[in-house]
Amino acid sequence: MALPNFAQRCEAGDAWLADCSVRPDLVRMAWETEALAPIASGAHWLVAEGQLATRYDALARIPVRLRGPVLADLAADRLWWLVPLGAAEELADVRQLLVRPPGWSLRCPPGGWHIDGRTWLTHPDGSGQLTDPAVLAAAIGPGGYRLPAEAS
Repeated sequence: MALPNFAQRCEAGDAWLADCSVRPDLVRMAWETEALAPIASGAHWLVAEGQLATRYDALARIPVRLRGPVLADLAADRLWWLVPLGAAEELADVRQLLVRPPGWSLRCPPGGWHIDGRTWLTHPDGSGQLTDPAVLAAAIGPGGYRLPAEAS
């Protein structure tokens, strides 16, 4: 079976991301005008926010297959990880991250686009995969995430 190409993954990811909104039509309309679309957290995922300059290394520490969507804003020095709904409790002790409450709007470009300084470092792919908070916490920590011994 052939892997989907970049455009197909972006299209599937955009469909999933828009469907995470209460008004997918407004998300698509914003993207058609090359604007960021506000998508509220809480129905499908939460947002863990960190400083781009100091948290970018965590991205490299997490294998791609374990990463959910990650959005960056270069000008604002922000990085946002889409995490499962129960992540706030699991990430409560990770001082370097702020888990935004349900209802907080993340202003998103579509996959494969850069709009107003925002771009997906790990694009939504339509699968609904999110970053496991335990893996994210380990990647943020001083030693970084390590694969379990039996997985290497």
